[in-house]
Amino acid sequence: MQIELRQSGSGRLIERVEVAELADVPQPGRWFLAAGQSFLVLQRSHRYQYKAGRYQLVSVALQVKPQQRPADARRWRQQWVIGDPSCRFNARSPLLRCAVLPAGPCERCCHYDARSGAEV
Repeated sequence: MQIELRQSGSGRLIERVEVAELADVPQPGRWFLAAGQSFLVLQRSHRYQYKAGRYQLVSVALQVKPQQRPADARRWRQQWVIGDPSCRFNARSPLLRCAVLPAGPCERCCHYDARSGAEV
């Protein structure tokens, strides 16, 4: 299956990549390595073609942003987050660390405040 990597915002084609199956195509909010470069997937769309009386998946287009995965990015509840998700100020997002100290790191933030047990 063919994946098109397109620049977020402009839609400019960056590269085409082949993958074995649909399960190998990354979901939005995940980082993807292609040709030695790291990309953050922002949006995913499928392209179909009508053949022999039915629609068949032909390719997947990913809107990506060239970005290295931050060193403090981690998996949390089936998604990537930057920083410490136990802090109440953490955005729990692959795009933004927190409102207080967006550039990080969380270890030196004086505003760290643990979430209550029900929220974590």
